[in-house]
Amino acid sequence: MILVLGGTTEGRIAVRTLDEAGKTYYYSTKSGVQEVTGRYAVCLSGVLDEQRMAEFCRVRDVRLLVDAAHPFAVELHRTVAKVAKALQIPSVRLERVFAPHDNSVVWCRDYDDVVCRLNADGRVRVLALTGVQTIEKLSAYWKAPGHRCFFRILRRDESRHIALRSGFPEADLVYYDDDVQTGRLMTQILPDAIVTKESGSTGGYEEKVRAAHELGIPVYVVERPTLPDYVETVTGPHGLRKAVERLVPGFYPLRSGFTTGSCATAAAKAALEALLTGEKIKDCIITLPDGESVSLPVERVEVAPDGRSATAYVIKDAGDDPDVTHGHEIGATVAFSSCPGIHFLQGEGVGRVTLPGLGIPVGEPAINRVPRSMMTRELTTRYPGEGLDVTIFVPEGRALALRTFNPKLGIVDGISILGTSGIVRPFSTEAFIDSIRREIEVCLAVGSSRLVINSGAKSERFVKRLYPELPPQAFVHFGNFIGETIKLAASLGVREVTMGIMLGKAVKLAEGNLDTHSKKTLMNKAFLKSVAQACGCSPQADIVIENLTLARELWHGLSSDDADLFFPHLLRLCRQHTASLLPDGRLEILLIDEDGDIRYRI
Repeated sequence: MILVLGGTTEGRIAVRTLDEAGKTYYYSTKSGVQEVTGRYAVCLSGVLDEQRMAEFCRVRDVRLLVDAAHPFAVELHRTVAKVAKALQIPSVRLERVFAPHDNSVVWCRDYDDVVCRLNADGRVRVLALTGVQTIEKLSAYWKAPGHRCFFRILRRDESRHIALRSGFPEADLVYYDDDVQTGRLMTQILPDAIVTKESGSTGGYEEKVRAAHELGIPVYVVERPTLPDYVETVTGPHGLRKAVERLVPGFYPLRSGFTTGSCATAAAKAALEALLTGEKIKDCIITLPDGESVSLPVERVEVAPDGRSATAYVIKDAGDDPDVTHGHEIGATVAFSSCPGIHFLQGEGVGRVTLPGLGIPVGEPAINRVPRSMMTRELTTRYPGEGLDVTIFVPEGRALALRTFNPKLGIVDGISILGTSGIVRPFSTEAFIDSIRREIEVCLAVGSSRLVINSGAKSERFVKRLYPELPPQAFVHFGNFIGETIKLAASLGVREVTMGIMLGKAVKLAEGNLDTHSKKTLMNKAFLKSVAQACGCSPQADIVIENLTLARELWHGLSSDDADLFFPHLLRLCRQHTASLLPDGRLEILLIDEDGDIRYRI
């Protein structure tokens, strides 16, 4: 069992992340004010001191503590650390992202320090954006003669009562209001100083500071307190899931992994560090496209004898996804260049683009836009303004590429370095959908007027006979992702789409299942009976359906008359669920039998 200590934005992130496992966990807050929508969360409210938390963990067999509380919840952080140590339970801190310290604000150790600095600087009219719980902590300032302090608090009775119990004047309370932005509030009050906390990106810190700077108002910032030691600190859902997968094995039915793009980024960053300092790091922290930081293990690092280049290797961990690159080396060699900027070079086992439409110039190595952006950001942050040659290689990439879509996409000599999120989810839904997008882009780039989508090689072979004039890039596999494929076609401006579908997927699609994977949906005999009845089939059709093992048995089980009623109606239902996904185009659906004959079309 897992216990989450929440009450903040990070608490909601923890809930969404743990809900993916489909298993029960506990979510505790100081009060019941924060609303969470966790499907599997058992919500608790009330203060858990050290004794109560320890007893709860013992009785409920808690195996992991996730501290997702506010950065300034000092007492709770200490309690989590003490309980974790006493019971030998691992603890993970879900932290928010903080901007680097700079000299544009006045940094204060604590609230007493804030009062001292405000007084020393002669500030007499202050807007405090530190929350209702800090009214008492700043009382030495707002109770002083000649000072006026405005506090912004949440618009709820509990917050108002806390303020009034402290003796704070009600007239100087201002409330969070969706219609009044922070900058506008500052303009209305015209303070000669702002007081805020180092609350990070989710606490709106940057917005507050930016608004104050634009108005020329000094900002006094209370530094976030030092946190106790945790087994691990993560900054988002991906890091949290990886930590849970490792610390509570089996909580998630399947492990997540990292894309080739993330692996290449970690290898490139580790190689650059060795090139600059000689240090051979074992773990490399990279930033994902969504801003979250994650750590990847580095297998080994080598520095060239002349010191002009370094190479690092990362072993691709795709989790439990059936990825062809899982367990294989992704490497990067980084060398100094006389030309400014980052230059990506094709290494052994990385493909080369030969057709347009992939968003990469023909002739360039098949390193997609997002991985290029990830590597560029990491390398230029560490080595700004200088030139680097970055060679990405995959030693076994040539052989692996034969098991991918690359030959059909016109990518030769190896695999592609892919990934839009940096994370591989089990069964690689994201990776597969991303490959569909790229195939459709190539279809358009080679000038095809029609996109022909089908579930796989078998149905594609049958449909190709209908369109001998179309280039091979016009035929795209949707696998199980029918809905996503049609949506992608619509978003990319495709006007003519033909879908070849075999009966097993058609019966699922007709019921409204746009993802036809067997793990998501199974053949529904009750639904098929309703189809037969709706289109006027004979009573014998119900008997045939009841005795089905596989949907394809309908081809031979139904009578000729029933078949001519049943299958066209099935196709109409398929179209009913899909045509609206292509609002500006025309969708044709072909129903294909086991012999490859197109039996019905709509």
